[in-house]
Amino acid sequence: MPTDVTAEAPLQGAALIKDEVRRLPDAPGVYRMMGEGGEVLYVGKARSLKKRVIQYAQGRFHTQRIALMVDLTRSMEFVTVRTETDALLLEINLIKQLKPRFNVLLRDDKSFPEIVIRREHPAAQLRKHRGAHTIKGDYFGPFASAQSVNRTLNTLQKAFLLRSCSDNVYETRTRPCMLHQIKRCAAPCTGLISLEDYSGLVEQAEDFLRGKSRAVVARLSAEMQAASDEMEFERAARIRDRIRALASVSQEQQINPETLQEADVFALHAEGGQACVQVFFFRAGQNWGNRAYFPRVDKSDEDVDVMSAFLGQFYDDKPIPRLILVNVEPTDCELLSEAFAIKAGHKVEIARPRRGEKAELVVHALTNAREALGRKMAESSAQSKLLAGVCEAFGLEGNPERIEVYDNAHIMGTNAVGGMIVAGPDGFQKGQYRKFNIKGADLTPGDDYAMMKEVMRRRFSRMVKEEEAGENPPRPDLVLVDGGAGQLAAVLEVMADVGVDDIAVVGVAKGPDRDAGLERFFIEGKPPFMLEPKSPVLYYLQRLRDEAHRFANGSHQARRAKDLKKNPLDEIEGVGPGRKRALLHAFGSARGVSRASADDLAKVDGVSEALARRIFDFFRKG
Repeated sequence: MPTDVTAEAPLQGAALIKDEVRRLPDAPGVYRMMGEGGEVLYVGKARSLKKRVIQYAQGRFHTQRIALMVDLTRSMEFVTVRTETDALLLEINLIKQLKPRFNVLLRDDKSFPEIVIRREHPAAQLRKHRGAHTIKGDYFGPFASAQSVNRTLNTLQKAFLLRSCSDNVYETRTRPCMLHQIKRCAAPCTGLISLEDYSGLVEQAEDFLRGKSRAVVARLSAEMQAASDEMEFERAARIRDRIRALASVSQEQQINPETLQEADVFALHAEGGQACVQVFFFRAGQNWGNRAYFPRVDKSDEDVDVMSAFLGQFYDDKPIPRLILVNVEPTDCELLSEAFAIKAGHKVEIARPRRGEKAELVVHALTNAREALGRKMAESSAQSKLLAGVCEAFGLEGNPERIEVYDNAHIMGTNAVGGMIVAGPDGFQKGQYRKFNIKGADLTPGDDYAMMKEVMRRRFSRMVKEEEAGENPPRPDLVLVDGGAGQLAAVLEVMADVGVDDIAVVGVAKGPDRDAGLERFFIEGKPPFMLEPKSPVLYYLQRLRDEAHRFANGSHQARRAKDLKKNPLDEIEGVGPGRKRALLHAFGSARGVSRASADDLAKVDGVSEALARRIFDFFRKG
């Protein structure tokens, strides 16, 4: 006899959370709340998972935002850890990786430039560095901008005469370069200074960067006086110029605290559902620049929670100073200090100063944060009007949050590069820019349509693959391509092949004689059209196109320059950096190596007869 079986609806929202609580331990851990389709809504930590998560099931919420988050929850995941500190560190990593919708999120998190004294060579090299610390040497930073680090590098070159050239250039020099002529390098490459004396200059530079500037200046002053007493006035004048270079550092800085050697200063200002965090970096008693951040927040977020989340994400991949000054003491301040101390390997203090020089620095940072947020809000208002105009012009369903613009650059098909820029409500998102080295073997040189197809296929096939894997890759609301009906057709063909049919694509064709203001726009199923010549929307679209053109051309030029500098020795199997250096030292250049006989090549240290024959044959293969 048949019976009606009614399938129970899956639990969701508060009911699901209440059910999950029954199986949770009273232990530290991290929880994730997921919505429809596995989208991560929120990542949180807890000293006790059971006690923390049960609060979401009780229905007593402080804000509508939290109530909405609970209502959207369809599943949860949990990870238990040993301590609350471990939970904090894991939470920070997951937030940066998953970018949950309801978390405070640090956006535009660009890497900071640093200065490295590279010690892999007997004559240490001074250079700018970004990224992981893979080079053997001493690192100093962070600097807030490339301008700040370049200014300091310029000072160090004037004051300590350290080389900045590559090892290959160093090994092949037979006479001093221009930097020596303008008194920016001591020329250890040609023996004008002994390696021992050069090492002394390196140690002075290191002392200066570690905050011992007064001792360095005193030492140089003594050397200048001694040279003057010995009637060596030219040497005294050179030392004087070095002292002046060091003195200029303090004159150039707007703020140089007398009592603060190493610290980062954070000031948070929130208004109208937006927030700005201004960060100042002080190292070696000097101001190494500042930068404004605009984290993603909600009106209901408390300042203490925003500051806590911001600090955790900010120092996820950056060196941590011993002192962090804030205008708002973060929640879990002691826990953050403990976590930072574990990561940094030294004690870290987070303090909110009330008086004195440190308090003045925080007030100064807060003033800058308030002004930066004001400018941002004014720009956002204007940007919103432009995006609304774009929406109307192209018949979009809503204002685009992410616009991707594509352009190609090449010379007769060589060194072809595709460029993608990204724009949105916050303007150009340069951290999202991408370049595509076009490498299709079957491409006809100069075939712009085929090049654009390759770029679009690589971009959107990857997006589709990541979405199928359950990830949440960036998806554009609007795609602009530089070109007319032909380029548009090529792009639409690729997007149909990869199964993307819900993204608006517009071709932007230049006017007759490439005149600005006469652009025609191509949309599938519509006749080409133009915008009003003086329309702000047209000017905005021109800026987008020109930025894509600039980025693609810059990437092409960089690739072309790299190919021009490419050493043919790099292509020979068995010739690594050491043997390459030995060959260049023996024969002066790659051309000299190409002219050498196999017997002469075999006389170089580290080059066997078999390798010598391989090198000899390489330069004569056709």
